[in-house]
Amino acid sequence: MIKYLFRDLSNVSRYLPYGLAAGMLTAFGLSVVNDHRVRRGRRPFSVAATTCFFMYVVILLFITFLSRETGSGRGIDLELFSTWGINDRNNAYVVENVLLFIPYGFVCAWAIPPARRFLACLLLGLATCVGIEYLQLVTQRGYFQIDDVLTNTLGAIVGWVLFRCVPRRRKET
Repeated sequence: MIKYLFRDLSNVSRYLPYGLAAGMLTAFGLSVVNDHRVRRGRRPFSVAATTCFFMYVVILLFITFLSRETGSGRGIDLELFSTWGINDRNNAYVVENVLLFIPYGFVCAWAIPPARRFLACLLLGLATCVGIEYLQLVTQRGYFQIDDVLTNTLGAIVGWVLFRCVPRRRKET
């Protein structure tokens, strides 16, 4: 299983340039928007958090949706835990699904203030997972698997917990 994990995780690096490009565009756009917000006396958006969020979302879309051929997967699997234990390849997929959404939970909570609450982050992670699975089903670029929804949501929760563990700087008044 470990060899599959390392191989698959190294393959993901090919999507980093797309994420970086999205990040540069986001940072530039936010700089322009923040200039207007500051001039109007409004609080600026967090450039770092929002940029990281958009970079991650672009990479996530490439991994889960755009990197697959239309017709590469069809069907719905609503049997819980149907992918675990079959073989090392499927076990690696389960672990990868958790790992895939850990950054989501972290950057979501960082970039979207309401997502700093557990339930909001959980619901956003769940909605994102279901949305991706639905798009994969409709476009036949993957299977709609309840195991994927469960493991991706678990990953988002782990990411949220990690975000909560990071000490935040307090502004001195």
